[in-house]
Amino acid sequence: MTDSMLVPHETYEVNKVHIGTLQKSADMKPFLSGDSDGSGLHLIDLEHTDARMRIVAQFLNRYDANRILVVSARQYGQRPARKFAQAIGAMHIVGRFIPGTLTNPGLRTYIEPELIVVTDPQADQQSLSEAVSSGLPVVAICHTNNNLRNVDLCLPANNKAKESLAMIYWLLSREVLKVRGTMDDDTWETMHDVADWKSTF
Repeated sequence: MTDSMLVPHETYEVNKVHIGTLQKSADMKPFLSGDSDGSGLHLIDLEHTDARMRIVAQFLNRYDANRILVVSARQYGQRPARKFAQAIGAMHIVGRFIPGTLTNPGLRTYIEPELIVVTDPQADQQSLSEAVSSGLPVVAICHTNNNLRNVDLCLPANNKAKESLAMIYWLLSREVLKVRGTMDDDTWETMHDVADWKSTF
């Protein structure tokens, strides 16, 4: 199975996609490798990450891109989330999420997406709860300690490190466009260096 991964196993590792936290939630246990890195940090099973990447790409392509909202309150996720949204033609809100954006039609910032992608269910709690209130499906990048109660589709990955977030959103962009038939691996990698997706903070 490793040979058919979207990128080499080492590429995920170099970008810290598998590095978890000291805590693990019961929800995330099925996505963990069962090992730790010697410092007590739980590790994400990259086979699961890779498999879910394909599933998420297929799922996102069931929706019109301009009705997808990508959110990141977390600082290191803001540049990658914005670049992902721009690459696939989605809406994005990075930084502060104004309460009522998904629930209050009287607000100037009010929008009506059909699907929301959150960078971290914990950091993006406001947008997540409004998405749930509005009946929107939620796709989330989930770390070892995240709760999946309001998440419809989890992409298990390190959602705190700038390297990991750049890698995840870069690869997800490529896969979404491949499913659409508008991009192949070589063209994408010629046009986009994953290093350019990293937060500059």
